[in-house]
Amino acid sequence: MYIYLSILRLLTVGVEMAQLPQGGPDEKEKTTALKDLLSRIDLDELMKKDEPPLEFPDTLEGFEYVFNEKGQLRHIKTGEPFVFNYREDLHRWNQKRYEALGEIITKYVYELLQKECHLKKVTLPVDATESEPKSFIFISEDALTNPDKLLVLIHGSGVVRAGQWARRLIINEDLDSGTQIPYIKRAIEDNGSPEEHAIYVWDHFISQSAAENVLFVAHSYGGLAFVELMIQRETEVKNKVTAVALTDSVHNVWHQEAGKTIREWMRENCCNWVSSSEPLDTSVESMLPDCPRVSAGTERHELTSWKSFPSIFKFFSEAMEAKNSSVKPTPTRRSNRIKYEEL
Repeated sequence: MYIYLSILRLLTVGVEMAQLPQGGPDEKEKTTALKDLLSRIDLDELMKKDEPPLEFPDTLEGFEYVFNEKGQLRHIKTGEPFVFNYREDLHRWNQKRYEALGEIITKYVYELLQKECHLKKVTLPVDATESEPKSFIFISEDALTNPDKLLVLIHGSGVVRAGQWARRLIINEDLDSGTQIPYIKRAIEDNGSPEEHAIYVWDHFISQSAAENVLFVAHSYGGLAFVELMIQRETEVKNKVTAVALTDSVHNVWHQEAGKTIREWMRENCCNWVSSSEPLDTSVESMLPDCPRVSAGTERHELTSWKSFPSIFKFFSEAMEAKNSSVKPTPTRRSNRIKYEEL
């Protein structure tokens, strides 16, 4: 209220001053005098009176806000959306608070680009000197080597930064609408199927490896990708791969139309540790004529790779020993337990 009263008093004085000359100036002169007086009033300075210090937290937690599972900015205690008018009648202070929060969110989005989207930060110009002004962009690891396609995202002007479409949307709506992350994730998903990726990696890296024993651990959909690799590169895989450990694989030799020779090779060189309530390595029945299935010692799909860890490396060791002695490690069982001792 003090601010508004001060302005009112100044306006009153200005009108009185404009009316001082005897005989009275015309209306145009009055208006000119009033405008001249008002132009000398520093409204920003007036608004600073009784204003709290412009000191704000440097973390989201300090502001008592967090992004929930839907990517929405919510108050930690109340669960309410962001409130701009945190202090009434202090618009300038509220705006500065909003800007401070915006800077924190910019850093938060940068972290998401690197951690969730796996992009790397590249400084520009690439040959900049120490004293030269610099900027940066974010690119994927294969941005300069992928022969298929390249998606370029360019944001608008203003306060938005790399990875953002609109800061206001991030704060008031959610991360999906305000950031470029959905575009980036979709581009990553569309950058070839997992099966195509596995074949590409085989052709350009694994097949050129000097290793005598190539061992695979494929979890869930990774098992399907491996079977597709075998279908496309059967001879090469058989010559180079010693053993394959699958963990709760979702492959299907019938649907994928894996040939008889592939199914026979898988029976001799693969083993699938599946989610089961049975103890680790207990035989589990299978309806598919491919590799043996044994319990991973857990009913949780995501834990199968970890729980079967010791058994898998034992399987690998025995497979390499068998290869050197020209004997295949047939995973036979006795008393419903997997046995590798008799080779």
